[in-house]
Amino acid sequence: MISVESNGRMTNALRVVDLKQELVSSGAKPKLVLKGLSFSIPKGSLTGFIGVNGAGKTTTIKALLAFIHPQSGQIEFFGQPGLSHSSRQRLGFMPERPYFYDFLTGREFLALHWKLRGLPMNQFFESRCEEVLKQVDLERGKNLRLRQFSKGMLQRIGIAQSIIHKPEFLILDEPMSGLDPDGRFLIKNIIRNLHSSGTTLFFSSHLLQDMEELCTKLVIIDQGEIIYEGSPTELRAQRQDDYFIGAKNPASQEMKELYCSQTELQFKIDQFRKEGYEVLNVSQKKINLEEAFILLRKRREKV
Repeated sequence: MISVESNGRMTNALRVVDLKQELVSSGAKPKLVLKGLSFSIPKGSLTGFIGVNGAGKTTTIKALLAFIHPQSGQIEFFGQPGLSHSSRQRLGFMPERPYFYDFLTGREFLALHWKLRGLPMNQFFESRCEEVLKQVDLERGKNLRLRQFSKGMLQRIGIAQSIIHKPEFLILDEPMSGLDPDGRFLIKNIIRNLHSSGTTLFFSSHLLQDMEELCTKLVIIDQGEIIYEGSPTELRAQRQDDYFIGAKNPASQEMKELYCSQTELQFKIDQFRKEGYEVLNVSQKKINLEEAFILLRKRREKV
């Protein structure tokens, strides 16, 4: 459930204002790769961060987590400026290419990240370890070396380390990249269950079908700029020719079909009737998220 303050305003796990980041290459002028990003992630939401390869998704996440230092802009976690110590304790993160010490077992890998959090090794860790491994369907990996894990199992142990301390806000960079359908199915179920338990999630992906199934909110980045922020439903409703009309001329048996916007709909129906056609079908065309995303980028290219 998305959190709301007593005054009725929605509270945010993350707020970004005018974030700019330069990329410096040897022998070349600095290039602005994040061009003033502004967006927010409400507490309790499941937000998808969408963009083609090279759009700036991973650079944005690195800037949010202070792995790189942006040139300008404001970043707030839980209403606090920057990435404070208290905010870090409430965050979980899995990078796009996590590094795994393949000589460790699943339990040892989780123990390492538990200790990195500054938490004591005690009976609570053991119970939490069992709980998390069950959560990501990896009980059999507890005493198995990571070198014996499949790609899907490594992704799941990567998520396990990011939630071992029960974070309120989880950031995942391309969690389903390179997985087969079974692996994606398992990761999606883990994400759904985490969201159902109250965790706020922000994850990047270019797999739009997965975003459509999971997300309550989308943030779309293109060439270092935010081009959409809102719900998947609102994005799909943005196309201009979303109504279909089918008509038939009784005399000639000629069929006509066209797509039009809602504002044109009544005019087109009246026009068909004046021309002697019977309107047989009027329906709203449904488009998927991938089609809506492509249309959004094409519309932007024309501006």
